[in-house]
Amino acid sequence: MMKINFSQFGQTLIDEDDKLGLIPLISNLSELNIWEHENIIDGRRWALNKRVLNHYEIFDIDFLLLLHKKMFGKVWKWAGELRKSDKNIGCDYTQIRVELKKLCDDSQYWLKNNIYSIQQIALIFHHKLVKIHLFSNGNGRHARLVCDCIIKKYSDSKNNIKKINWRANEIDSTTELRKKYVEALRQADKGDYNELFKMFLN
Repeated sequence: MMKINFSQFGQTLIDEDDKLGLIPLISNLSELNIWEHENIIDGRRWALNKRVLNHYEIFDIDFLLLLHKKMFGKVWKWAGELRKSDKNIGCDYTQIRVELKKLCDDSQYWLKNNIYSIQQIALIFHHKLVKIHLFSNGNGRHARLVCDCIIKKYSDSKNNIKKINWRANEIDSTTELRKKYVEALRQADKGDYNELFKMFLN
């Protein structure tokens, strides 16, 4: 296998052990992007199915792992598994389950007590998933789909919560939008969600 450069702006650095988990024979980043894109379409179709959303609790570790496997299971052998090493971003890998349990509990509390709007809860949950960085790769795309799942699950004819337009083709590429998005996430790391809300809630 040829060495693939995973150094696109804002992406997680992939180590050699992780690369061994590639399922298809891939020789460059463009091919990897195509494989992942097609797999994500399948994962998205599954996740946003009303039956799936009604069956699963989104603020739950098992669902979050299953969703990642549905999104990347045809590309990476370790899809749906928590990372087993530290990366250039994210908490200590030994603390992932602890941090994730706390996030899920907090989010259920916010939802039950109307602390934030559904959209705000979805965006905050998405940011904190990225900050924890559950997986070796695919964290941002996974977190954004989780955000979409939250909004769809808790939207009905009465509240009709507006979907978030991620502009996926731009946000997954090296563009000005991605740079603004990454900077908004960094501000959120400091507890300031204004830029993130401004980007996606207005």
